[in-house]
Amino acid sequence: MGIFTATARNLIVCLSFFLFLISLVVPSRPVLAQSQKPVAQSQKPISYDEKKRQANDIAVTVVVSGISCTCARFTEDIRNVVNDMGPDGVRVLPVLGVGGLQNLNDVLFLKNMDMAVVDEDNLRLLKKKDPVLYANVEQRVQYITKLYNSEFHVLARNEIKSYDDLKGKKVNFNLKDSQTEVTADTVFNALNIPVQRSYYDNDEALKRLMSGELSAMIILTGAPQVTLAKVKKEDGVHFLPLDQEGLQNHDLRDLFANYLPAEITHQNYPNLIPDGATVPTIANRALLVAYNWPENSPRYKKVGKFIDAFFGKINQFNTPSRHPKWREVNLSAEMPGWVRFKPAAEWLAAHRNPAVSAKPDTLDQSSPELRVAFEKFMQNYAPSSGRTTLSTKEREILFAKFMKILAESKAEQAAAR
Repeated sequence: MGIFTATARNLIVCLSFFLFLISLVVPSRPVLAQSQKPVAQSQKPISYDEKKRQANDIAVTVVVSGISCTCARFTEDIRNVVNDMGPDGVRVLPVLGVGGLQNLNDVLFLKNMDMAVVDEDNLRLLKKKDPVLYANVEQRVQYITKLYNSEFHVLARNEIKSYDDLKGKKVNFNLKDSQTEVTADTVFNALNIPVQRSYYDNDEALKRLMSGELSAMIILTGAPQVTLAKVKKEDGVHFLPLDQEGLQNHDLRDLFANYLPAEITHQNYPNLIPDGATVPTIANRALLVAYNWPENSPRYKKVGKFIDAFFGKINQFNTPSRHPKWREVNLSAEMPGWVRFKPAAEWLAAHRNPAVSAKPDTLDQSSPELRVAFEKFMQNYAPSSGRTTLSTKEREILFAKFMKILAESKAEQAAAR
């Protein structure tokens, strides 16, 4: 009996110890269930419809031209600065379009296109193209801000010395309905220089220019342009100047009345333009525009939220990591013939004191009437100086004098009242 009791006691002790060891390695089911319960409660799954709603609530679209266009780089910069993927944020979605008139048509007619980068003359050209269809286009598509100036680049083979040498030659006008094609058509019609037109993309056009199949290619974009930045003067090409001095047998007054005088510089293309040299040309203003959604509609509010984020961070774009053309942005610049999108106008009215431009472009405040008046001022200047042509730099100096005289005249009129 004593032996049995001792043996039983030893078995019970051993069994208890064995169960203790098992409990250390394999927790009991109730303990495991209790430890998982709080985790399951904290990870409530989001439904498909809710996730879809959240994604669409913060997204705005911007139609731009080809990926090598300055407008695409600008939109990428905007995306990088403005994007906030939070539930109450803003997400910028660039959409690759064709450019020019087609970008404006995409915002006007395609579903879910909020904004686009277009050029200043697009409204005038569309109304001229179809006065009925585009009768009230300025009420349906409105501008948010002027972005940068797009310079008119004509890259030609070295045997082509001027625009006149292109008569009858093969010249690439970029894609149909692109801003390049639209402006190039205006320029060559104004100069009355007939050419054989082609419509290749920039990369294909450059290849054909180098092979000699094309005599010149045209790109309207903010300098420097990515495709052209890779070209060297050793490739046997150069930029053609567009000014009165190089085109003495042509009347350029209409072109300068509708476009800005501009220059392509060594800083833009150091491999093509010698240090200290410039190539005179014209430029068009690139604008960020929006479809005029019904006021207080969800899409109207989304674009308004984007404007608050974009305008509020405008100073973050004037850094070396961003495109150098950001120095030309002037949020408050008025665009004659265009209507300002209401949320943009309201933001500017509420932020009149803070600087809204890194380097305002004096010419951005001009209107077509002002530019015509300046051309008349130029006509009066030429006979007194004995010269018939002026360089772009001289034009800029004279424009500054013209604006000063105009300001003094207005001040005298105001004082006389």
